[in-house]
Amino acid sequence: MKYVKNGKIIMPDGEIEGKVLAFSDTVEGVIDESEIGCFGEGDVIDACCGIVSPGLIDIHIHGYLGEDSSDGSKEGMLRMAKGLIKNGVTAFLPTTMTAPYQQLEKAFDVIRTLKASEVDGAQILGVNAEGPFISPEYKGAHKEDNIKNIDPDFLIRHSDVIRIATVAPERTGALEAIKKVKENTDIVMSMGHTSANYVQAKEGIEAGISLATHLFNAMTPLNHRDPGVAGAALTNENVGCELIADTLHINADLFKMVYILKKDKLILITDCTRAGGLVDGKYDLGGQMITKKGIECRLADGTLAGSALTLNKALYNFRKYTGLKDYEVISLATANPAKIIRDKERGTLEVGKRADVVIFDNNFNAVRTFVGGIEKATDSCL
Repeated sequence: MKYVKNGKIIMPDGEIEGKVLAFSDTVEGVIDESEIGCFGEGDVIDACCGIVSPGLIDIHIHGYLGEDSSDGSKEGMLRMAKGLIKNGVTAFLPTTMTAPYQQLEKAFDVIRTLKASEVDGAQILGVNAEGPFISPEYKGAHKEDNIKNIDPDFLIRHSDVIRIATVAPERTGALEAIKKVKENTDIVMSMGHTSANYVQAKEGIEAGISLATHLFNAMTPLNHRDPGVAGAALTNENVGCELIADTLHINADLFKMVYILKKDKLILITDCTRAGGLVDGKYDLGGQMITKKGIECRLADGTLAGSALTLNKALYNFRKYTGLKDYEVISLATANPAKIIRDKERGTLEVGKRADVVIFDNNFNAVRTFVGGIEKATDSCL
């Protein structure tokens, strides 16, 4: 048993101070300090006035520390998992790029194997398949040669491991394919890298789309006469929106507006590439070279190509530019992503939930991280 005292405990509807979080492999409860030991003897951990949070869940991350999900490397996946834990990420969806089926299936096989086991780091929950069923006009950093019309049978065949799939709803046969996937799987269909207009986006939502891939980026913009994909996502209460809160992919002054419109449907992501956690320089992304310079990752022609963002930094940025409370911001990277992928074990510190727990300092630096109640990372300051 572990008892965390002297911290701000993040709950779905607020923050609790002056209490103790008790957990084993699951959350046992929030108790008075005088009750330490009521669930059995164990370690008493001082949070040092920090933030006691559910583990973060990154549902859209391509790579980290020189590794990439599309490489199909077991060692690479494990290196990502171990590195992400130090940022307070306790679970993630490795995200593949637009690539040939053979390459994608190799990556799926590796992720399928790791999904079925506990790994030494952030847990791998499945695949976010970003492509190859996208639009050439809004391909972003995806390689055009590998783009295809949506193939529902491919998605259905791999529905045991794919949790999210990005599609362009305006493409030939897309609406029928989306319906077929929704009827036969639990895959979350997301619209992104799409040239759809507002009407086409709404048709995609009616067919079964329930998420927007990295809102505002690689989609038709919000316009007062044709609200585009961005407008369709923002105005439909049943559609979730991913957001890259690095202050580059979206102007930070818009953070509050998007939050007001989406709230529990807003999900912070990183869209991080293999350049994440590494020094500035040149790196491969989906068969194309990108240059990392500070917070920017770009192709040679200047196209934005993912990010080098970490999810705890996204929390810091979002709080800084919105003035929201810690529990409101943290839910965007915990409860909300868990809900969109229908993960009932993670996302909050409610009793009975899996004990994925992070102690952050007040700048969202992860100090101690627990996965299923087992400590996986410790900063020397505690």
